[in-house]
Amino acid sequence: MVKRLFFFLITTILVWGLVACGSDRIKTSKGFGIDGSSQTNQVNQLSEVGPPLAIQELSESLEAYQPQVIIVRPGDDMVLEYTTVSVKFQVQDLPIFQDPDLGIGPHLNVILDNQPFQAIYDLDQPLILEDLSPGTHTLRAFASRPWDESFKNEGAYAQTTFHIFTKTDDNNPDPALPLLTYSVPKGDYGAEPIMLDFYLTNTPLSNTPLQLVTQDNLDDDSVDWQIRVTVNGQSFLLDRWESIYLTGFKEGKNWVQLEFMDEQGNPVKNVFNNTVQVINYQPNGEDTLSQLVLGQLSAEQAGGIVDPNYQPPPTPIPVPEETPAPSPSLNNSPTVEPTPIPSVVPIVEEPLTSEPTSLEETTEEDTTSPGELAPTETEQIPELEESVTPSELPIILEEATPEVEPNLPELETPLEAQELVPASETQAPVEEPTTGTESVNPLPEPSEKPK
Repeated sequence: MVKRLFFFLITTILVWGLVACGSDRIKTSKGFGIDGSSQTNQVNQLSEVGPPLAIQELSESLEAYQPQVIIVRPGDDMVLEYTTVSVKFQVQDLPIFQDPDLGIGPHLNVILDNQPFQAIYDLDQPLILEDLSPGTHTLRAFASRPWDESFKNEGAYAQTTFHIFTKTDDNNPDPALPLLTYSVPKGDYGAEPIMLDFYLTNTPLSNTPLQLVTQDNLDDDSVDWQIRVTVNGQSFLLDRWESIYLTGFKEGKNWVQLEFMDEQGNPVKNVFNNTVQVINYQPNGEDTLSQLVLGQLSAEQAGGIVDPNYQPPPTPIPVPEETPAPSPSLNNSPTVEPTPIPSVVPIVEEPLTSEPTSLEETTEEDTTSPGELAPTETEQIPELEESVTPSELPIILEEATPEVEPNLPELETPLEAQELVPASETQAPVEEPTTGTESVNPLPEPSEKPK
């Protein structure tokens, strides 16, 4: 009894341990830790998922590029005497273009101060900034893939700070501190998942941009930063510099906040390290990005957004299948039936059925006695004239005795009676005189009849 109780207690402890470990794995399986400040009354819970399949396939075509971005003008720390500024960019090792059919392609994300970015697809035309307020402004630009995911290699980011009339503290980041640049989500979206991406520079690792950080040293203790992401009040932390895809946005307006934090969770103060933007999510969008996310546009169909010289594979011409002609005829064959045959059969049978009845009556009357054979035939002659019409008589003669027709010069009523008699089996003696002479007189006269 004691052993059983001890075994039961051990089993219970093991089960509770497994359940606890499983719950921990479920919490961390999404790839990011949920912060303690997340609200429990959220209807739409955020979840991280993998990138859409079409985007994964298209991204492989851009892996070989290491874009280098330069802001040609305005120069850094330049003071300008006008409120309209012409900005010129230069990009190497990445084709910048916009697909004419799908409307997207590799581009520059250009951010003035802390405003949402502008996508630049044409480097030949300068970007014109108008109605700039007096004071300091900072311009940031980095190379992006067609779906707004930033290139994170060294040299893919450029920044310049200039002044309109005079210098101010506004929009002037401290170059000695880490700098967070909010990229996406921004604007309108028509499908989930929605990508979250940002750019980091001047990290605590060194005075160089964070793109020097690789996956090999991300787990090093020297990485003492984290990004707090808050979506509609639900927060979580990121400790890796990579884009992620999220689901759980509500239809309509959603707000997204990014904050740069140190390893203890304290905010790192810099001018752009705390940014909030509002996006609009309307499901079932028909734009190119929504079609890629929903799987309505394949990588083959969208190859023109990653390669300006892309030639889609020729669509095979469908060969019409030859449908055999007998197949429809087989369906109609049951309807085609020899309907005339059953209609003819009753027409032939009607005279045949009427004749045997008359013959049977005559045979029944004739089989009474051989002596009364002649009188019965003479008595039946007028009955045959009444029942059998002349039009029917030749038909009966042809069917009954076809050989007698050429030997009959005339059709007399006694002859008709005699030829009807051979149709029955009982009047065999009457057939002998018909074949003997040309003039057939088989019946004796009434005077010779014995009394």
